[in-house]
Amino acid sequence: MERWSKSIAVVTGASAGIGAVVAKELVNAGLTVVGLARRDHLIRALCEDLPTDFRSKLYSLKCDVTKEDDVKSVFLWIKKNLGGVDILVNCAGVMRIMPMISPGSGEAVRQAVDTNIMGVYYCTREAYQLMKEKQLSGHIVNLNSVAGHQVPAVSSVAPSVNIYPATKFALNAMTETFRQEFRNDGSRVKITSLSPGPVATDLVGPDFRKIMELQIPMLKPEEISKAILYILGTPADVAVSINQ
Repeated sequence: MERWSKSIAVVTGASAGIGAVVAKELVNAGLTVVGLARRDHLIRALCEDLPTDFRSKLYSLKCDVTKEDDVKSVFLWIKKNLGGVDILVNCAGVMRIMPMISPGSGEAVRQAVDTNIMGVYYCTREAYQLMKEKQLSGHIVNLNSVAGHQVPAVSSVAPSVNIYPATKFALNAMTETFRQEFRNDGSRVKITSLSPGPVATDLVGPDFRKIMELQIPMLKPEEISKAILYILGTPADVAVSINQ
């Protein structure tokens, strides 16, 4: 991580869960971090867990990644105030526990698609343009899921996670498409998809989390953050496109 010590990183979904842990760990690694979330006050609260000298390195920007204008606005702010971006970690995501066949599932489907697909698209597109302007070897990491490789079985004790797996399957294709487009554009920007198993966060809500914890061991957000820092720490000439 030494080569990133004075770099600018953007972390989406930085108000809680994996995103919050990643934001703090990147600051502790010497980076300046811009955390994006709708609940930006929770990002500001993260400063209390940082060494005093590091607190000025964590910026909090309110952003709904499902809204293209929001995303454009924050990346314009980053360009004007910080000079650009070197790293993007797409952690923002939603999961809704509701069968897709339910008559009232339309809004749940829309929220997942808008956040897990469109949000990643908007942020990756804007970050790449700033990386390209700086002509650097940037790195984009997409937080995926094992559900993006195999749809979880639905049963009486494991309710449907709606369109969540489909959005993560789409993220695999998006990551590979971006990788090819970056290469064809003559860029040295890298992009990686990381697919962990179930993680003990509030993504699924407390009730479903209890069900999951009774069935299988769950990863900790800190373990996923370590994996992300490992990916970012790979040499510039090492390409890690998909990591399970």
